[in-house]
Amino acid sequence: MALKVELKPGERIILGDCVITNTDQRARLLIEGETPILREKDILTAETADTPAKRVYLAVQLMYTSRDPRSCHEIYFKLVSDILKAAPSTWPLIESVNNHILAGEMYKALKEAKKLIAYEKELVDHAKRSHEQPVGESCDSTA
Repeated sequence: MALKVELKPGERIILGDCVITNTDQRARLLIEGETPILREKDILTAETADTPAKRVYLAVQLMYTSRDPRSCHEIYFKLVSDILKAAPSTWPLIESVNNHILAGEMYKALKEAKKLIAYEKELVDHAKRSHEQPVGESCDSTA
């Protein structure tokens, strides 16, 4: 089955190991075949992978677009180990990503890694809210 993609002016897409940039007009593509495809909104770069979960996503993205996904396994498992030490509650999402990788379902692994990014954001936002809440009277108070 073919994939229909509509690109905005200037939008980029990864098709296999090539980056395609649309010109100044909207374009519609009909893509047939079994090559990795990523729209610009789903692409992370080393510069934008600024959190542990985003670095895991980037490693999965590199596996997805690589001709040999195994070449990225070592860095992926190091990143996963680090994130699990910092936030053990990420295990169910990591396990799902791992299962998709082991099954060779790299695009599904990428989608699960995106859920990991959202979960990480929830954890950080919760920590910020907890830190900003007043705890009552100060410890110095002499009542």
